[in-house]
Amino acid sequence: MRKYWPSIRDYALLVAGALLQALGLRLFLVPARLASGGVSGISQLINHYTGWPIGLMVFIGNVPLFLIGWRFLGGKRFALRTAVAVVSYSLFVDLLLLLPFFPNTGLTDDLFLNSLYGAVVSGIGYGLVYRGQGTSGGSDILARILNHWRGISMSQSYLAVDGLVILAAGFIFTWKNALYALVTLYISGIVAETTLEGTGAVRTAMIVTAQPEPVARQILECLERGVTVIPGKGAYTGAQRTVLYCVVNRSQVAQLKAIVQEADPQAFMVIGQAHEALGEGFRPLTGSKI
Repeated sequence: MRKYWPSIRDYALLVAGALLQALGLRLFLVPARLASGGVSGISQLINHYTGWPIGLMVFIGNVPLFLIGWRFLGGKRFALRTAVAVVSYSLFVDLLLLLPFFPNTGLTDDLFLNSLYGAVVSGIGYGLVYRGQGTSGGSDILARILNHWRGISMSQSYLAVDGLVILAAGFIFTWKNALYALVTLYISGIVAETTLEGTGAVRTAMIVTAQPEPVARQILECLERGVTVIPGKGAYTGAQRTVLYCVVNRSQVAQLKAIVQEADPQAFMVIGQAHEALGEGFRPLTGSKI
């Protein structure tokens, strides 16, 4: 059973994520006429004029994209998970309306609240699908196709695809709704990223210093973080310099800057962001989940 647990967990995340996306769409976005971008947004616009089921149109719209984008979906395993996520989402979007207790007209008439909660609920759903090693189809597949076909970056591809849908929604649902839809799109992206990466984001620091011993000692004693010492050489000056590498929590960045400034005001420091740190002082490497 332990052998199959990772796959079971992944598919559970895919279905749970698809359900949350469907709830976000049905409870907040559709009642407020907020286009969600991608195939779902296009389906909302068509539904506005025809009354055709949104879930069915999401499924139909994703089928040709899925077939065209099969080779860009990272292999069979990834493509299968994407198919499960898309089918689950399409079913949930329409089946939720059949529940006798489901509020078909939404929970509130407030456009801001619908925008905010729609973004948060949908964003958590997207994040869970990504944690399950799948995608939600639609914009994800289109972005990958554009990236491979025309060399357009993934971020620009997402912006182009979702931007066109929201632009069309501005003509149909009013420009006020379109502006709120942009806010929803932005917040959902942040929430999805946080859900995917968790709260374990840390900061990495590369410190080029002529005073490595006092800097390293203060980091070890004050921050209680390990330091890796790397010998280095300046390409322009040819001078020997020591490079210190360490990983700290976000709350320790200010202390780290103060330590380096006090020990060596002439030091050069680069601070970056890492999604996760595993090992001594952080989460254990053994048994860590994706």
